[in-house]
Amino acid sequence: MRLADAAQLQRSWRANLHLQFERRDARSVLASRRHDGPLVVQKALYPEGDAVCHVIVVHPPAGIAGGDELAIGIEAAEGAHVLLTTPGAGKWYRTPGPWARQSLAIEARHGAIVEWLPQETIVFDGALAGLSTDVNLQGDARYIGWEILCLGRKGSGEGFETGRCRFSSALRRDGRLAWRERGHIGPDGIVAKSRAGLGGRSVAGTMIAAAATIEDALLAACRDASPRSGEGAVTRLPGALVARYLGDSGEAAREYFAALWSRIRPAIAGREATAPRIWST
Repeated sequence: MRLADAAQLQRSWRANLHLQFERRDARSVLASRRHDGPLVVQKALYPEGDAVCHVIVVHPPAGIAGGDELAIGIEAAEGAHVLLTTPGAGKWYRTPGPWARQSLAIEARHGAIVEWLPQETIVFDGALAGLSTDVNLQGDARYIGWEILCLGRKGSGEGFETGRCRFSSALRRDGRLAWRERGHIGPDGIVAKSRAGLGGRSVAGTMIAAAATIEDALLAACRDASPRSGEGAVTRLPGALVARYLGDSGEAAREYFAALWSRIRPAIAGREATAPRIWST
């Protein structure tokens, strides 16, 4: 290991956050929280009433630097309904050598609903970012989640010429794999510039909604929506709806996914979409 890498690792953060949610009578509650390092939640919020627990996951350093490792674990017990988001865009900074990593693991028991709706992930040029998401559903548990990846800072004239981003996501129901995706975007430009990849665009997003069944009417309603800039598409798989965004605007991607969410949530969760207040601040 180079001396510069070793010095960077000594300055890096290791953070773990584990949250457990339960259904108590008609109320979904944050039953347990454990954290180590700079990754916290402040309190449970109930803008929709007792049935849905809203939680904001906060990373106080605001940015993720080389060598940082963040691990988030979410458990939703039978019948619990939880919505998790972030207070702002996540920023992954340039690093002289060590990779930064974030892992998200979600476990939802029978009858539970988990919504993971973070704001954008901005990966600076020169960053080395590794992101992984694993969702495990049991019985008829349901899940709605998205990830919006912004490569470079286009508004500041910065591209993504020297950075690397590795990502993986998996969705399982009762132990059976329903969705798997892995990718590596690097300075060779093959994925970033190929028409079969990002086609030179700087923002890519994926949204997944998982339920026992996805009705034709829901698929049609989602396909009626379109982003104000860039491109969007929706595909139905067995037990899952997958939406994609490709363009150059993180804001347009988030607006598009929010529009899809307003159609998906009533069908899958039985509730109208109520946007977290933090999205407007």
